[in-house]
Amino acid sequence: MKRLLQPAALAAALALGAAGTAQATPSVLKVGTLYASSGNFASSSLPEYKGLAFWADQVNAHGGIYVKAYGKRVPVKLVAYDDQSSTGTAGALYNQLLTRDGVPVLVSDFGSVLTSVAAPLAQEHHVLLLDPTGTSAKFFTGGYPNLVLTGLPGSAIWPEVLGHFLIEKGVKRVAVVYGANDFTGSQRETLVRVLKAGGVKLVYDRAVPTNTSSYAMILHQAKAQGAQAMVELGYDNNDVAFLQDLASSGLHFKLAFAINPGLRVGLFRKTVGDPALDYTYSYVTPPALAYNKVNYGLNLTDFSKQFGAWNHQHGNVPLGLSVVAGYNTGLVIEKAVAASPSLKATALRKTIQDFSGKLFTVDGLFKINAHGEQIGESIPLGQFIPKAGKAELKIVYPQKLAQIAARYPAPAAP
Repeated sequence: MKRLLQPAALAAALALGAAGTAQATPSVLKVGTLYASSGNFASSSLPEYKGLAFWADQVNAHGGIYVKAYGKRVPVKLVAYDDQSSTGTAGALYNQLLTRDGVPVLVSDFGSVLTSVAAPLAQEHHVLLLDPTGTSAKFFTGGYPNLVLTGLPGSAIWPEVLGHFLIEKGVKRVAVVYGANDFTGSQRETLVRVLKAGGVKLVYDRAVPTNTSSYAMILHQAKAQGAQAMVELGYDNNDVAFLQDLASSGLHFKLAFAINPGLRVGLFRKTVGDPALDYTYSYVTPPALAYNKVNYGLNLTDFSKQFGAWNHQHGNVPLGLSVVAGYNTGLVIEKAVAASPSLKATALRKTIQDFSGKLFTVDGLFKINAHGEQIGESIPLGQFIPKAGKAELKIVYPQKLAQIAARYPAPAAP
């Protein structure tokens, strides 16, 4: 026969149960991530991590963030390790974050290469993966439903603007050199498709290793094939080597393009110098591209000012797209956990889909498709225009966004 608790005892038992539940609620929101302090991706990875860290410090300074699943406001705790730009090291550290550290939210390191090892692990452990800059088209075919791209549109979209610009300018012979990886490979595929549809001949088309550091021979080979435009698709380390070799080669193309100078202007001014950037074409993204309609987080003016002050005390990384992408990822986390009834990947993913298309940040419109691919942001084409000894990045295409007329063909160096 079961004994019934007296009212006083029942109340005490309920209070004890409530206390136990309260004690079980985490006191912080753990966000796991990696960064690269060295290696090929360090110049982009560290700024991206700093953007995320800035967001965490900002929200913690205001009492943390509200987590609906916890029913309270808690500080954010970044659990971060150094992968040194190694996919092998990154794989082991992502696994550590998901198992030993038990993070409920994972943020991948910079780019498609380092995100590629995070995606299957996050899926295996049923954890939401926020991907700031891993834009490979292979991530968004339905195989990784827990993955959300936060900082950039899918890389296959990017080169359309370049391809259409080349066609409109009447370019007939194009040379392309690209890194043998998903990020640049998908861009090459899109560019080739657009150019062929427009009747442009690809006179040189070569894949090179991601760690390529010399382009002198490639430039001479492309020129020998009669290329009017020279397109190099790579990461920061590739673009630096390409621009340095182009500047010292004495060769002249009517158009030269590289992906990253427009994304990280300060870095490239420091590494290759303004003269090597003169008349180079590149993509334009925040913070060089300013969005005025912001309904969540800091606007560009306030972000630049507040990050600048914080950055001075935390390593002084160049302000560029990577910083903005890291910060924007934090905003998506903040918005998601405030509204999601659970921190399970499926619940968070549904919540993010629900506010997709409604969130305007310093990074532009946050809008994703059913596979988690960012489709709300646009990436116009820019050109570095010399002015008083400084190469200034200006949008030149499409026409509706243009700040200045493109200088095509590019003037030859004196």
